[in-house]
Amino acid sequence: LTSPSSIICLCVSCAQAAGQECSSQCSCPSTPPQCAPGVSLVLDGCGCCRVCAKQMGELCTEKDLCDPHKGLYCDFGAPINRRIGVCTARDGATCVFGGMVYKSGETFQSSCKYQCTCLDGAVGCVPLCSMDVRLPSPDCPMPRRVKVPGKCCEEWECESPYRNSFVGSALAAYREEETYGPDPSMMRENCLVQTTEWSACSKTCGLGISTRVTNDNRECRLEKQTRLCMVRPCESQLEQSIRKGKKCIRTPRLSKPMKFEISGCTTTKSYRPKFCGVCLDGRCCTPHRTTTLPMEFKCPDGQFMKKHMMFIKSCACHHNCPGENDIFESMYYKKMMGDMA
Repeated sequence: LTSPSSIICLCVSCAQAAGQECSSQCSCPSTPPQCAPGVSLVLDGCGCCRVCAKQMGELCTEKDLCDPHKGLYCDFGAPINRRIGVCTARDGATCVFGGMVYKSGETFQSSCKYQCTCLDGAVGCVPLCSMDVRLPSPDCPMPRRVKVPGKCCEEWECESPYRNSFVGSALAAYREEETYGPDPSMMRENCLVQTTEWSACSKTCGLGISTRVTNDNRECRLEKQTRLCMVRPCESQLEQSIRKGKKCIRTPRLSKPMKFEISGCTTTKSYRPKFCGVCLDGRCCTPHRTTTLPMEFKCPDGQFMKKHMMFIKSCACHHNCPGENDIFESMYYKKMMGDMA
């Protein structure tokens, strides 16, 4: 027999689901919610407000959508009851990671530093520790990350300039990212403007992300900037374009215009970008000179978003290449030069 308490809980759930139906007017908070790492910020089912998408196994409604970027959908069970369901993964290939098998759409922690998601045979991870970069300042001239006993994530420590030699301390301070400054001409009132170089693209093919840190703003506050990047398309057969007698094709350009796509959103304009090529002698080609340009994307729901994108001017081919399947491959690549945009 069903207990009275379970009946009460069921009725409360039904009332909550009924109260979540779409209304004629949108009433959204002034600022969108801050979602947990790896959770998508999506437009609700009413087309009104940005909300954090529901995850695998969580309750969902026609308004509270499941995370579409993880291949999840709301399983309502019987067609008669379409008020409340459970987020379920669509059929897809499983993932094998660390000796464990995960279903498509399943989220797990590979370690205390990363949260990962299996999506149709591929594993993507987001960091759980802060990825901020601290630039040298008068009150902390030589910052460095240190391991704290009992804690998973490293923390910043201000090292005394007299503890070690100048060279050794300077290398510790700049090991995260190299800076362009300080430039005396960039000195403002109570602010010495400093900007790091753009990091290497997070992917060797396909759309990735490049980051940098700057305090070039009104508040002189450190902030991380990101831009999209594509070193080369994943399914390009660039080897066929290498001329006879040559070992590399360094910076090929597409013959036809293309549009970039991210999470189902496509650019409103077409582009003919340059990409980094390939070599036949074991060398790898990476961006050397780049520029950053704004791009506008149009999404299926009619929304527009603006992103900055790296465009390659020239590439360099070298033997400083990462090993196959090396998750730290971006650390091997040379920093990109000549781009302050």
